[in-house]
Amino acid sequence: MLTDNHGRKISYLRLAVTDRCNLRCFYCMPEDGLDWLSREELMTYEEMLRICELVVKMGVEKIRITGGEPFVRKDMMLFLEALSKIDGLNELTITTNGVLTAPLVPELKRLGIKSVNLSLDTLDANRFFAITYRDEFGKVMQTLDELLKHDMMVKINAVVMDGKNIQDIIPLVQLTKDLPVSVRFIEEMPFNGEGHVYSGLKWDYHRILHEIREHFPSIQKLDDEPASTSYNYRIPGHRGDVGVIAAYSRTFCGTCNRIRITPDGVLKTCLYDNGVLNIRDLVRSGVSDGDLQIKLLGAFANRSRDGREAEQNRDPAHESMATIGG
Repeated sequence: MLTDNHGRKISYLRLAVTDRCNLRCFYCMPEDGLDWLSREELMTYEEMLRICELVVKMGVEKIRITGGEPFVRKDMMLFLEALSKIDGLNELTITTNGVLTAPLVPELKRLGIKSVNLSLDTLDANRFFAITYRDEFGKVMQTLDELLKHDMMVKINAVVMDGKNIQDIIPLVQLTKDLPVSVRFIEEMPFNGEGHVYSGLKWDYHRILHEIREHFPSIQKLDDEPASTSYNYRIPGHRGDVGVIAAYSRTFCGTCNRIRITPDGVLKTCLYDNGVLNIRDLVRSGVSDGDLQIKLLGAFANRSRDGREAEQNRDPAHESMATIGG
């Protein structure tokens, strides 16, 4: 079992394959986009596959592919097929905005991908455009339909933003009545690529849950899985369930089992750290798997206690979530 210096099991890698995205969600990046990484700066598929094979041998059991938007990168399906064949990898999942995903769902299922996280902050086409600056709502809803038609587990991720989509909280919860989906409301975070720093979070997980309880007073707490980032609930009579993720409040750090690798190969042992190891440069220097494993173990042995400590040891957050990895 792979553990860090606080005794927490490390079993989950979030691998960002690109920083590029076909939406411009204002809480993630500026409207005119970012200074995208060049092809040379991005890790190659071969480099990523080598790293994934190594960390799985070390104890990682689950890999989530993120971006940016993963499917804007060419030949992504070939990479997913290679990942799906890694011996010892128990779970391969994807986070997508759904714009390009609908036609790919049958192939994703064939590869053994059972669960997909779909980013969807509103059920209103006009608000979708106001949040994303793109008129792609219909394609995202088509992806949701395809995922459900193919019996895929779907988690809908909705970032809760004051003045933007508060009126969507209850309609999103109502999706769980007839659909077997998990709708997860996420606290907004300071990763919009513009150095935005909060003076205070208006919609924290307490307030989000209070809003839901006001409309669904019979909502019941579920038992959360080990290392769960969400507090999970079910409304009697509903097929799906609801989760609230305290991403900015950071209440789940004590059981965190996740590490991240950015599109340019930087290891982050906490969402809020500066990055602790440039794996891409080590790989390109010709490092052996044995020496790379030693470097990784050293990084895990010096992991921050929680997101607050990680944030204190870095410059103010200014990245986009697209460059960090969703």
